[in-house]
Amino acid sequence: MSLPDDIVAYHDALAPADREICDVLAGEIERALPEASRKVWHAHPVWFLDGNPIVGYDRLKDAVRLMFWSGQSFALPGLTASGSFQAAEARYTDVDQVDVDALASWLAAGRDIQWDYEHIRTNRGLVKRTVF
Repeated sequence: MSLPDDIVAYHDALAPADREICDVLAGEIERALPEASRKVWHAHPVWFLDGNPIVGYDRLKDAVRLMFWSGQSFALPGLTASGSFQAAEARYTDVDQVDVDALASWLAAGRDIQWDYEHIRTNRGLVKRTVF
């Protein structure tokens, strides 16, 4: 897996246990979304399809949070609603908690189910469903 320098630097700054979680997440995301662009965006790694944020993760005080910007629209178990838009998350404190099968399902759903966050400003703060 060859990540951009900014994501590598993000991983390098993590504690070993958190880095292990993030390495697994990044590997699975890269495998499922090879055409996605990716960068550190708002201080954490995020993967984009056609300019729209799909998935990312960040280190919180008590866990590593995996975030799907359109995750509340997935008809799949395991994610918790997050924020006031359509985002949903999973949190991990140990690499053994990462269910790669569930993650693969969420990533597949993220490819097909997207809300248009890229144009939120031009849509006056509204998030609209994108059809693929």
